[in-house]
Amino acid sequence: MLVLLAGIFVVHIATVIMLFVSTIANVWMVGSSYYGTVSKGLWLLCNNTCEQLTVNSRDEASLKAVQAFMILSIIFSVIALIMFIAQLFTLEKGKRFYITGAIMLVCWMCILIGVSIYTARFTGRMPESTNSHHGYCFILAWICFCFSFIISILYLVLRKK
Repeated sequence: MLVLLAGIFVVHIATVIMLFVSTIANVWMVGSSYYGTVSKGLWLLCNNTCEQLTVNSRDEASLKAVQAFMILSIIFSVIALIMFIAQLFTLEKGKRFYITGAIMLVCWMCILIGVSIYTARFTGRMPESTNSHHGYCFILAWICFCFSFIISILYLVLRKK
């Protein structure tokens, strides 16, 4: 049981770290241009130097929604981690980690909504670049989506022994 709890804790910490990296780093889309490699994230467009990401007015709301949902997913993941630690020491024997599992499901939904909006609105669109593809942050966000779902189900099933 202790090994299972430690494994869940390590995967949860890894998920939080990967969510931070995928939200902060600016490598959601990568492409080639005349100036070299261009990468675009949620915040900046990086060529040789990074500058504020400019989007047209009809895509601005979508970008703000992706940013908001990714930040919310980080917040809910950290809250779930704190709740897990608190419930580990305060929960009675035989009870389940329902609150932690529910918070992680909310985190899972935030990741799903944020990355889905990004996939629908921004995939393949890189200004003045060719051969664009997804970067490691986009892939990390989908990995966090899978991990958060698995962790939330494990929290809902897990009993304190």
